[in-house]
Amino acid sequence: MQYRQLGKTDLTVSEVGFGVWTVATNWWGKIDSDERVKLLQEAVTLGVNMFDTADTYSEGFGEEILAKAIGSSRHDVVYATKFGYDIYNAVPREGHRERPQDFSPDFIRYACEQSLRRLDTDYIDLYQLHNPRVTAIERDEVFNTLEELVLEGKVRYYGAALGPDIGWFEEGDAMMRGRDGVTLQIIYSIIEQQPARDFFPIAKETQTGLLSRVPHASEILTEKFRNTPPVFEEGDHRAHRNQAWLDEAVRKLDELRFLQECHPIEMDQLAITFALAEPAICTVLPNITSRETLKKYTASSEVERPCEDCLARLREIFDEVFTKELQPLDRAGKSRP
Repeated sequence: MQYRQLGKTDLTVSEVGFGVWTVATNWWGKIDSDERVKLLQEAVTLGVNMFDTADTYSEGFGEEILAKAIGSSRHDVVYATKFGYDIYNAVPREGHRERPQDFSPDFIRYACEQSLRRLDTDYIDLYQLHNPRVTAIERDEVFNTLEELVLEGKVRYYGAALGPDIGWFEEGDAMMRGRDGVTLQIIYSIIEQQPARDFFPIAKETQTGLLSRVPHASEILTEKFRNTPPVFEEGDHRAHRNQAWLDEAVRKLDELRFLQECHPIEMDQLAITFALAEPAICTVLPNITSRETLKKYTASSEVERPCEDCLARLREIFDEVFTKELQPLDRAGKSRP
């Protein structure tokens, strides 16, 4: 495992981290309860020291299982968790519908204390605003509170995690340029390159460490769906996908065959090394759901990175082919240019 400095912090993090959402929820398939803990523990033995979770993952279970698995090794790893969603009110969550957010000072303090308790620790290495809108980032009281938590020793550093449908360039730019957050968590993959690419020069300018999640783009950048159509169980994050989505995913994979001809390793690993080829990215958070994927993904830190010619071609394919076809939706449900 290779390691990188996390932005302008004094933290050194593994190039491949562990997104605890896969063992704390059923969004990416069900995992046996004992296996969940074993995956986290084996990750440590394989050199992983960055663990990213959130209070909202199964109403705190994502923090509790991390504490259970890590135990006495806590000071050897980096705990990154998130806040901002009110998981404490009595309104039940429907499916993956977004919960109410609360970034008031009192709520931030309460959420922090609850996370500290569940994580069984007296400090959080990285405390992240969870899917904030720009209005939250513009509120001085939010960051005054975070600075107080830093001074009190309860939080070492803070940043923001941008959502897939909430938080795009405006939020990322405001966080990096307007606030002293040291990290920004983003989505970045071969077929989802924006707005991440626009963040890279700003991250370099502000010394912001970027965390890149879901590099396999809902598992498109693997071989698992090529020959056998997937069947997603109820509760799986991908259960709404249809045959048209699968056909499009396979076609996009075909567009990338040249990459394996130039770099003859598995697409799973190429997807991770693509993200790691960007110096601003400090750690990649793939969806780890088994020991097989854990070993394969952590080994990606040691394989060769795509060459400059391949990277340039991947950017061109995204700009000239994928972007025109995807036509992503903005918050109003209209095509976003």
